[in-house]
Amino acid sequence: MEMQENYYILQSGRLKREGNTLYFIKENFKKPLPIKNINSIYVFGEIDLNTKLLDFLSQNKIPLHFFNYYGFYFGSFMPKEYLPSGFLVIKQAQYYLNSLKRLEIAKEIVYGAGHNALKNLFYYKKHQKFVHDWIAKIKEELEKIKNAQTREELMGIEGHIKNFYYQSFSVILKKEFKMEKRTKRPPENMINCLLSFGNTLLYTVCLSEIYHTQLNPTISFLHEPLERRYSLALDIAEVFKPVIVDKVIFRLVNTQMIQEKHFLKELNYCYLNEKGKRIFLKKFDERLHQTIFYSKLKRHVSYQRLIRLECYKLIKHLIGEEKYKSFKMYW
Repeated sequence: MEMQENYYILQSGRLKREGNTLYFIKENFKKPLPIKNINSIYVFGEIDLNTKLLDFLSQNKIPLHFFNYYGFYFGSFMPKEYLPSGFLVIKQAQYYLNSLKRLEIAKEIVYGAGHNALKNLFYYKKHQKFVHDWIAKIKEELEKIKNAQTREELMGIEGHIKNFYYQSFSVILKKEFKMEKRTKRPPENMINCLLSFGNTLLYTVCLSEIYHTQLNPTISFLHEPLERRYSLALDIAEVFKPVIVDKVIFRLVNTQMIQEKHFLKELNYCYLNEKGKRIFLKKFDERLHQTIFYSKLKRHVSYQRLIRLECYKLIKHLIGEEKYKSFKMYW
């Protein structure tokens, strides 16, 4: 099955339906978007649209994700559910409400995320980066996961893993992209800006993939479900951050495709300019399209398809068909 495309709109204009065709329109410019080939639309510019357009997107099951001037996500238009399953919603809720069952899934998410972070460090160890101490510390934390008794204890372990992992960026990345500490709201420097931008993009990709399954995006297991966010997308994204976002950042920074000139800085605030966003989005989308051999299906699948397969694995766990094992890099 051919992978549908994600469309990223950085300029201001209008999205309009004309008959059965979707157009992006601005002054002296009109571009048709092939509706049957669209997976999701990501809007970074100021876009005019109407309910006729939203109805058209809903009919074609296309999510629309919105980002503000600084490139940070602020909301989505999600078409109405087309694969509703009351049975699965009940199962999700039962697993969430049962502390032991919830913890089992949460542990596997944290273990998968930590394992994938560790694989990144092993790669750089092979390329003569001195990351040995952080590898040892993360291994120790991963061993603690199986004995964690509560979600709070597990979150503490996850925090330690992330802290050690981010410390290693000081030797993986060029010195201009010094981490110091992880800051999100707002990101205070270039590397924090790239992490926030990439993680937010991945969250919306996961949200789109969840939409195409019978899972309810508001019922999660690692993160606490809260109003105004789809917390299951945060859970799924944790597994794939090292695999997708961090790999993109390492490549962009270390090949100097992204440089200081691609950022705008204000007091305690750093964000990508339009050129920087374009560069990041191009490499991010290329990574989503990149394929690996998936042994269960005995064929190559894209990283974006892997995210949906992760959702299916979670469904099988919830209905008692097969124990959930998070995606882990082994190459």
